[in-house]
Amino acid sequence: MREFIVEADGGSRGNPGPAGYGTVVRDAVTGEPLTEVAEYLGIATNNVAEYRGLVAGLRAAHTLDPAAMVHVRMDSKLVIEQMSGRWKIKHPDMKPLAAEARSVFPPEQVTYEWIPREQNKHADRLANEAMDAGSRGEQWSASESTAALAASSAAAAAAGSEQHLSSAPGWSSAPDLGAPATFVLLRHGETPLTPQKRFSGSGGTNPSLSAAGREQAHRTAEALARRGTIEAVIASPLTRTRETAAVVATRLGLDVTIEDGLRETDFGAWEGLTFGEVRDRYPDDLNAWLADPEAHPTGGGESFAETATRIAATRDKLVAAHAGRTVLLVSHVTPIKTFVRLALGAPPESVFRMELSAASLSAVAYYADGNASVRLFNDTSHLRP
Repeated sequence: MREFIVEADGGSRGNPGPAGYGTVVRDAVTGEPLTEVAEYLGIATNNVAEYRGLVAGLRAAHTLDPAAMVHVRMDSKLVIEQMSGRWKIKHPDMKPLAAEARSVFPPEQVTYEWIPREQNKHADRLANEAMDAGSRGEQWSASESTAALAASSAAAAAAGSEQHLSSAPGWSSAPDLGAPATFVLLRHGETPLTPQKRFSGSGGTNPSLSAAGREQAHRTAEALARRGTIEAVIASPLTRTRETAAVVATRLGLDVTIEDGLRETDFGAWEGLTFGEVRDRYPDDLNAWLADPEAHPTGGGESFAETATRIAATRDKLVAAHAGRTVLLVSHVTPIKTFVRLALGAPPESVFRMELSAASLSAVAYYADGNASVRLFNDTSHLRP
């Protein structure tokens, strides 16, 4: 079962006035736009246009895969609250549109989320393109859409990028680049050390999953099976990652490949200790480690700089081997944070500013021109009952 995100919007210049809607369907794991739809409606209200955008987005997702799970994101509080069943639908124009939206997919396959307007710019631009076309006496054409290009331009500008838009991170569409290698990064499930927040690297006791960790692995496996996008499973050699990967791979009908480069950092003499215990016993070493990526934990271990070098080499090897594929990498806190840090071009100290929960999912897409796009970070929604 695949999983889609539908972003929809509608507008009216006059309310009622010339109106249109826009909607984009994305792959839920990679964030890639799969299809765009927009239409000029003539004279209508904002709310009618918003509902028409929702219906069009659901139909577009249904065309792609009628068995998919769909997560709708809109900046219309009215539509989201009414479709979620929290607000009553009183206006006679809204009732048939809401019923039409509910008829596209079985209700258990669709969820709804309100988002701020600035997070819905792609659909908003499509709606405005449709209204602009209508003002010229035309209908919107997908071949003339600039919504994805505009989003790409904004992202590149925000990052201070000077590169050509066709190779902007996450929006590359040049045919010679091909599909990206997408790494879905899964942190292993809980071990007995996880709730105690103890250092647990590659040089410690190598703990197994706890009962809670095994349950997390099974929930993750079910979520990934519903999405249906994982083509290979690769895991760190440590016990907790191998066990997590085995549960997921069994559910997906895949084998597990072991990659030593995905192992956790070696924390030396700090293995098994809490942060407070390390601070009490080795205050100078801890302060140096926090301030300098070249510093080592007490007793040797591995510096963050060494971990980053290892992860970069592993990344390059796996990107070359899995171009155009979506691959699950089952790893640990430091390696996953490092994948994300390197993709963002963030400084080494940024790893201390990321929260990464047990059994969380993150995703990074890597393009042939060397660009990377962080698609997801620390998602734990699949762990909820």
